[in-house]
Amino acid sequence: MGVGGVVAGDTSGKMYDGHVTGFVIITCIVAASGGLIFGYDIGISGGVTSMDEFLMKFFPSVYAKEKNASRGESQYCKFENHMLTLFTSSLYLAALFASFIASATTKKFGRKVSMVTGGSVFLVGAVINGAAANVAMLIIGRLLLGIGIGYGNQSVPVYLSEMAPAKLRGAMNIGFQMATTIGILAANLVNYGTATMKVNGWRVSLGLAAVPALIMTIGSVFLPDTPSSMIDRGERETAREVLQKIRGTTNVDAEFDDMIEASEVSKQVKNPWRTIMQPRYRPELVITALIPIFQQLTGINVIMFYAPVLFKTLGFGDDAALMSAVVSGLVNVFATIVSIVVVDRFGRRLLFLEGGIQMIICQLAVGILIGSVFGVKGEGSFSKSTGDLALVLICFYVAAFAWSWGPLGWLVPSEIHPLEIRSPGQSINVSLNMLLTFVIGQLFLSMLCHMKFGLFFFFAGWVVVMTTFVYFFLPETKGVPIEEVNKLWKSHWFWRKYVSDDAEGLDLPSTSRNV
Repeated sequence: MGVGGVVAGDTSGKMYDGHVTGFVIITCIVAASGGLIFGYDIGISGGVTSMDEFLMKFFPSVYAKEKNASRGESQYCKFENHMLTLFTSSLYLAALFASFIASATTKKFGRKVSMVTGGSVFLVGAVINGAAANVAMLIIGRLLLGIGIGYGNQSVPVYLSEMAPAKLRGAMNIGFQMATTIGILAANLVNYGTATMKVNGWRVSLGLAAVPALIMTIGSVFLPDTPSSMIDRGERETAREVLQKIRGTTNVDAEFDDMIEASEVSKQVKNPWRTIMQPRYRPELVITALIPIFQQLTGINVIMFYAPVLFKTLGFGDDAALMSAVVSGLVNVFATIVSIVVVDRFGRRLLFLEGGIQMIICQLAVGILIGSVFGVKGEGSFSKSTGDLALVLICFYVAAFAWSWGPLGWLVPSEIHPLEIRSPGQSINVSLNMLLTFVIGQLFLSMLCHMKFGLFFFFAGWVVVMTTFVYFFLPETKGVPIEEVNKLWKSHWFWRKYVSDDAEGLDLPSTSRNV
């Protein structure tokens, strides 16, 4: 274990009575379906923006540039168009602002209300996009989709962390990322099918976003809210009943009392946004801010947003580009399953570190390969063997992300905040994630045009930075109840100076040690 880590393997915090029930599993699966809307949108955008009919109708200049690329124009630049990237990235700007409103909604009305709201608004956006007659309608629809995602991404990870027992919190929370990867794969398959339609294939692709929105909305209506949220809103008896149901026992007094204590502490906080800025919450603030930034600087959304566009840039034909996106989507799903299986066995740090090293190697290899074929002028084409090698490297990169920064980028920030700063903490996580997603989505095609194959070296350099940060500054959170998170900081070589000796939870038996 690296410097500043913790060992929490055989002493995983305070043990509460109860067991994993079918009810809590079904509840978490339904809640995690909120990831479907996020994933479907990520996957659908790149396929639609590579369809000729869509480009001819809304972005004719891009269509003309793409066709002219075979007559000497740089392969790196044939899709560069700021309105085209605005179509993709505008959603995430809306999600950024929506996450702050969702924070207040989630705290005042509960996690369930935010999930229902997110699914409903996303549904309206999907209908508008499917019926779009001009670019303005496209952008309006994307903005509504963004509001839905802002609400969903703010509430679902917190819901999962609060409902799951501590020993399985990682696996159940990663259900959100699992649903996201399934959404991406479904979108890739839809794009592959609709690309063969002579007319309105893009409308079907965009309009089918209503399906995951309906699943999320209807499913959330029938979910109970979390016991922590209900206690915080004064519904203690109902909270106890739900806690007994999800833990499968009537003996929930210890956990229930800890939740009440956490709620009482949180109610003493009049301004949670000001509170989270206090020095004693510096570990949570720094990690919550850096993890979503780092997650996007892995470069993953370059692949997920623009997979078909990227593969067409590398010389794949239309069908081959879409099928390659399907292949990378399948890898994404199966690698996320790996994360679900091992995250509560081997911990978060190991997955972060291994995934980071694997991504660095793959990004450097892809950059070298593309540079050797296209050079700095962007002239050339992949042979079948070189194209297959590029696809394999990209799939290994996607796999590394899918069992590390993909799910853990949502899991870790959701499990380190005490109740009094949980809503603003998750809003910071979501808003920074959406901000960086917007920036990279907006700039990627221009960066590809100007940085060329060096773009992959750029992202590889950032993965070196984030892997180093994890090694030195991120303690292991596996199996540690959220109410005991202060012990992680108090036992850490760097963060201990921010935690006072009388901080909440430090009177409980120690769960970690310095290494």
